[in-house]
Amino acid sequence: MAVKTSDFPAKQRQINEDIANETFKPCYLLYGEEAYLRLQNRDKLIKALVGDSASMNFTKYEGDGCNAAEIIDMAETMPFLSDKRVILVENSGFFKSGCPELADYLKSPAETTYFIFVEKEVDKRKDIYKAASKLGLELSCDEQNEDTLRKWITGKLKSEGKSITPRALALFLGRVGTDMSNISTEIEKLVCYCIDRNEITDEDVETVCANWLTGRIFAMTDAIVERKRTAAINLYYDLLALKEPPAKILALITRQFNLMLQIKEMTQNHKDRAQIASAVGLAPFLVGKYVGWAAGYTFEELHDALEMCASNDEAVKSGKLDYIISVEMVIIGCTREKSK
Repeated sequence: MAVKTSDFPAKQRQINEDIANETFKPCYLLYGEEAYLRLQNRDKLIKALVGDSASMNFTKYEGDGCNAAEIIDMAETMPFLSDKRVILVENSGFFKSGCPELADYLKSPAETTYFIFVEKEVDKRKDIYKAASKLGLELSCDEQNEDTLRKWITGKLKSEGKSITPRALALFLGRVGTDMSNISTEIEKLVCYCIDRNEITDEDVETVCANWLTGRIFAMTDAIVERKRTAAINLYYDLLALKEPPAKILALITRQFNLMLQIKEMTQNHKDRAQIASAVGLAPFLVGKYVGWAAGYTFEELHDALEMCASNDEAVKSGKLDYIISVEMVIIGCTREKSK
């Protein structure tokens, strides 16, 4: 699971303070893998800056067909009966491929114009990224770690007058995954299901929460560490058919073997399950499963599996190997029968 960047909390607080104090920066760049955070911050800024997206002083440009000259022309247009003109540029690709004209304009934009850029990917070497960052504030909306997600889920449930048991929370994350949009939807379903009760249990999660795409991902990684090659390969191609990125799948496989190696080392050093759970960030009731898996591998096999994941990832990034084939090679390599 990805770890959020260290400056995320501070920058998120800054955006919240800008909105609360109505002291806005000329430019906000929201980017990263976590769509929920990108869109949540986008909508908050639009509402605070212009009130309504139907306003005459709000203009949205979207997609890779965005015209830089047209955006600049609109930015130079005085707002109508207001002191602000707001321009949203979303999924333009400017921050990946570059846009010299807009980058140059952002060095000295109209004082009445406020930009909100929303992109999934950015290249920090591009002039437009540097110009936007210097002019205003950039926020990397990356996938959040498990501890942050637990706190967020607990907080959302608390606001609805609900609590959740630790076991149910671990099960919930295992079923729903780390996508915050999915989590938010599943929380709504749980709250409605438990409308007459305060506490959400693991039985509620089992009943309500769909074990869909994320369930397939974890089933695949489970099949790999259990050396069930055919099942793992079939699940892998199911995930590809569902448009799951091979890079994410490889990262999850790497995570599984890394956890197994850590847990095997701690077990050998006579750490108890509570200590192991705390050290690796797993729910205590899941540690037993990993202990069992790790026992089926030697230290050499675990190191070899991690080396295979790293070398195949490097081969893809250097153009020597196709990502789809590289992950299949990892699955085959990691599911070899244990040597006798």
